[in-house]
Amino acid sequence: MELENIVANTVLLKAREGGGGNRKGKSKKWRQMLQFPHISQCEDLRHTLERDYHSLCEKQPIGRCLFRQFCETRLELMHCVKFLDAVAEYEVTPDEKRKECGQRLIETYLTPTSADHVPEVPVELVNLCSERLEQEPGKELFKESTKLIHDYLSMAPFADYLDSIYFNRFLQWKYLERQHVSKNTFRQYRVLGKGGFGEVCACQVRATGKMYACKKLEKKRIKKRKGEAMALNEKQILEKVNSRFVVSLAYAYETKDALCLVLTLMNGGDLKFHIYHMGEAGFEEPRAVFYAAEICCGLEDLHHERIVYRDLKPENILLDDHGHIRISDLGLAVYVPEGQTIKGRVGTVGYMAPEVVKNERYTFSPDWWALGCLLYEMIEGQSPFQQRRKKIKREEVERLVKEVQEEYSEKFSPASRSLCSMLLCKDPLERLGCRGAGAQEVKEHPLFKYLNFKRLEAGMLDPPFKPDPQAIYCKDVLDIEQFSTVKGVELEPIDHDFYHKFATGSVPIPWQNEMIETECFKELNVFGPDGTTPPDLDWKGQQPPLPKKGLLQRLFSRQR
Repeated sequence: MELENIVANTVLLKAREGGGGNRKGKSKKWRQMLQFPHISQCEDLRHTLERDYHSLCEKQPIGRCLFRQFCETRLELMHCVKFLDAVAEYEVTPDEKRKECGQRLIETYLTPTSADHVPEVPVELVNLCSERLEQEPGKELFKESTKLIHDYLSMAPFADYLDSIYFNRFLQWKYLERQHVSKNTFRQYRVLGKGGFGEVCACQVRATGKMYACKKLEKKRIKKRKGEAMALNEKQILEKVNSRFVVSLAYAYETKDALCLVLTLMNGGDLKFHIYHMGEAGFEEPRAVFYAAEICCGLEDLHHERIVYRDLKPENILLDDHGHIRISDLGLAVYVPEGQTIKGRVGTVGYMAPEVVKNERYTFSPDWWALGCLLYEMIEGQSPFQQRRKKIKREEVERLVKEVQEEYSEKFSPASRSLCSMLLCKDPLERLGCRGAGAQEVKEHPLFKYLNFKRLEAGMLDPPFKPDPQAIYCKDVLDIEQFSTVKGVELEPIDHDFYHKFATGSVPIPWQNEMIETECFKELNVFGPDGTTPPDLDWKGQQPPLPKKGLLQRLFSRQR
C-alpha cells in the first residue's frame, strides 16, 4: 500500500515539474486543440461582446496585450502606453527611491520638449504633480493623470482598435475560451483531500500543461443534503473575485456523477499544518505579519465585491509554490447588498465574532475579528479562545468570545499585541476595519509600517518561507478517508437546470492568464510578416481546411 502512495506522489511531482521534455506538460496535439477559427466564425461574438474599454483593454489579460500591440503601431499611442507602464513602476518603487523615479517620469513623459511627451496631461496638472513630488512622493501621485490617459484611449483610439486585426485576433481567442469543457480537457492525478461534497484531486490542462486542483461535488450527495444553493453560491462568488490572494476558479464543468470546480493548485499546504507540524507551534513575528498582510489584501478584494467570507481559519489559508497565501473554501461566503446588513450564525467555533455568536446583524466585521484570531494563533501557537487538543464545550468557547479578554504572552511585540487587541474588539463598531475605511485602517497600523502594500499586491515581495518543491504537503493517498456511496437518491430531469447553471466552462480572466503564463499566447499570437494579415484573419481568403480525420474515422465514415 505504501507503494501506491509513492507512485501517486511521483507521478504528481513529475507533472508539477512539467513532465520532462520541452513541451512543459502540453499534449502533443496542443496546437490543434488551440487552433484559431477563421475570423468569419467569430461574427456572433463580435455582435454580442460588450464594447467596454475597461473590460476589453484593461481587465482581460489577452485583451490588454492585444490593445497594447495595436497602440505600438502608432507613435502617439505608444507614448501613452509607456507612460501608463512608468506610472505602474512608480507605484511599486520602494519608498526611498520613489521620488527619483517620479522625477524621471515627469522629465520623460510630462515635459513638452521630451521626445516621449504625452500632451493629454495639462500643464497645470503636471505642475501640481511636481510640487507634490517635492513635498511627499505618494503612491497615488499620478492617479488623475492616469485617468486622463485612459479617458483619451477609450475614445477614438479604442474605436480604431475595434476595427483592427488586433481586435479580430482577440475575438479568435474569445472563441477558444468559450469552447466546451469536459473531463477530457484535463489529466487527473492523485487525491489531495476532501471537500464537503466530494474529493479534491490534482489535475492538468492537456492543451497548456497548467496544473490545477479539481474540487468534485458529487451530484447525489448535493441532492441528498439539499446543497444546490450553497454549491452554486460558492461557484458564482469564486467566478466573480479576481485576486492574487483568493483561489481562482478557472473552469466549471460536469461529468455524469459530479460537478467540478477547477481551482488554483496550492502545493505548499495550509497554515494549520505549518503552525502546528513544522517544529515548535507558531511562527516568528515577521512571518506572521507577512501572512496577515496578504490575508488583509484578500479580504479587501472580497469586501470590494461586497462579499463577506465568514470562515477565516488556518486550514482555509493555503500556500503556493513560492510561499504566498490564498484564501480558499468560499462555501460560507455571501454577498452583502449595498446599504444592507445580513444575519447568519455560521462559521467555525472559536473564530466566530461576538456579533455572529449573538446572532446579530452584520456586514464585514466578522472577517476582521477572524483575522485577529488568526494573527494571534500564528504568533502564540494556539487560538485565543481555545486550547489545542483540549476539549472545551461550544457554549464555553462562545462565552469566552463574548465576555473574556484574551491574554498575551511575551511572544507578542507591543505592535502585534496592539493590532490583535484592536481586531479582537468585542464591539464591531469600534473594531479596526469597521470604522468606515475598511482594510485601509488595518494596513495603516504600525505593525505594517515597513511593508510596502503596493509591492505586496504586485507579488514583488519575497515570502519569508518557501515550501519544499519536492514535498507533497497533504495526507497519504490511503489516509484520506473515502466517501461512502450515497443511497436512496435518484437524479431527475429537473436537476439538469441546476447543472446547466453550474457547468459554464472557462472563466475568462484565469483562462487568459493561463494562456499567457504557459506561453501559448506568445507562440500562437503571430501575425503575417511586418504586421500583415494572416490567412485566418483574412476576409478575402477561404476558411482553412478542417483537420484531417483519423484512420478509424476515415474507415467508418459514410461514403457519399
